[in-house]
Amino acid sequence: MIQVGEILVSDDIKSVEFICNLEKCKGACCVEGDLGAPLDEDELPVMYKIQKAIAPYLTEGGKKAIAEQGPYILDSDGDYSTPTISGRECAYALYDDKGILKCGIEQAYLDGKINYRKPISCHLYPIRITKKKGFEAINYSQWNICADACKLGSALGIPVYKFLKEPLIRKYGAAWYHELVNQIEEK
Repeated sequence: MIQVGEILVSDDIKSVEFICNLEKCKGACCVEGDLGAPLDEDELPVMYKIQKAIAPYLTEGGKKAIAEQGPYILDSDGDYSTPTISGRECAYALYDDKGILKCGIEQAYLDGKINYRKPISCHLYPIRITKKKGFEAINYSQWNICADACKLGSALGIPVYKFLKEPLIRKYGAAWYHELVNQIEEK
């Protein structure tokens, strides 16, 4: 474990090699699990604000789930997440013509309709953040649905921290990321 500022960083972030391989997993992270995507409290007003702009990118099932549950839910642990369709895929997910689940929010962003890419938890995946009093810890979330992503990352020699450069900078800033790289590469 290394520490960058107030953030504890798991050694897996530097040693595990990973590149999302959507052709293989078909976006399984948007459908597997107990809940939708975790949301930070500062993302909640954004989820309300973007609804009209992202509506054309959502499935009918997604629109219905959001109408019934709202743009986010509060779970039994007191954490916020995206709603799901019948307890399965994220309400913001859509299938492309190859049957791959993608993010409707991100598609609206890529089309220039909104300036919010997608929930930071999705952008950072497979990193998960654990918040404790006075610090945060970031860990690699090993999940069998990402086995092909690890194979591709290994074949290309890309560690998690390099694959996730953009979302790490989005979350913690460029100076923090630069310090992370310095600490990893000097060891």
